[in-house]
Amino acid sequence: MKVLIVGGGIAGTSLAILLARAGVDVELAELKPTWTALGSGITLQGNALRVLRDLGVWPRVEAEGYAFDSVGIQTPTGELLFESQDIKSGGPDLPASLGMYRPALCSVLVEAAENAGAELMLGRTVTSVDPVAFDDGTTGEYDLVIGADGIRSSVREMIGIDTRPQPVGMGAWRAHVPRPARVRRTELMYGGPCYIAGYCPTGEDSIYAYLVDKVTDQAVIPRERLAAMMRELARPYGGAWEEIKPTITDDAPINYTHFEWLLVDGPWNRGNVLLLGDALHACPPTLAQGAAQCLEDASVLAELLLESGTADQKLFDEFRDRRIDRIRTVVDTSLQIARWQMEPGPDADVPGAMARVAAMMTALP
Repeated sequence: MKVLIVGGGIAGTSLAILLARAGVDVELAELKPTWTALGSGITLQGNALRVLRDLGVWPRVEAEGYAFDSVGIQTPTGELLFESQDIKSGGPDLPASLGMYRPALCSVLVEAAENAGAELMLGRTVTSVDPVAFDDGTTGEYDLVIGADGIRSSVREMIGIDTRPQPVGMGAWRAHVPRPARVRRTELMYGGPCYIAGYCPTGEDSIYAYLVDKVTDQAVIPRERLAAMMRELARPYGGAWEEIKPTITDDAPINYTHFEWLLVDGPWNRGNVLLLGDALHACPPTLAQGAAQCLEDASVLAELLLESGTADQKLFDEFRDRRIDRIRTVVDTSLQIARWQMEPGPDADVPGAMARVAAMMTALP
């Protein structure tokens, strides 16, 4: 079997590792000219760590990240309201959660894909998938083409699936900064001027701090003002934020994004072209399950492909049937939590919703 993967993010590189390691001829085309990943930090829950262990990269992820088993809920001044022990959704021998510098995770996956034997093609993408043609004028023949090229997937458009990302109404400011000694887990502040002020340790010496607020027009955010604007938003918050705020000084690593969501509800393929990861589904990070679902996609698809040895409609339907209910639950619950945060009401039960999804994730995908 010869497989082309379009997109070198978490889903694409993970699938490349699993297939190439089993002897499949894998080529991966990534549009960016370098493997420099954007982003600050990422929170990986146990079900994500379970797949990373299957990929063979868990020792490096464990060494480079920061593991923890609980979350703290605080007032805007930093007073602890309660702490909750997270469900170990990856099993008792893995942490409940782990924070990591996102570019570091991408580097680990790329290196593992190369070591597994996948051919990685930087600065390349496709201009057509039927037949396959690349932007440098070359062509290729493949048994299977995977569109793992993100929420704005060009492959999705090429095969005529017209699902588009939808706005959530929130935006997030993220900064990768030194870790105050007292920060040993994710802690979230509710009740202040932002919807959430939080942070997550990403290593012994680092955290990513984030503020979730109403959408800000990105056209009015000059790059040279990002740090100052984030410090101003963080000004009312106390606790560990008193140590975090003075370290937000460099505009370059600050990442501001609008939250969007996407779910392809119909068939996930056209012929031998199949979508994967964020090209199929995306949601606000209120459950910290986005990367986990991409990893699970890769794991399930690789399992089915290696069992059958062929890519046909039966396999594509089985892949969708196996994944859709779990993914829909994650997307719907993530959106519900976002709505509760924007418009609090008497029926809001954020901890309960989080616990229900975490319990669901303990089962294998």
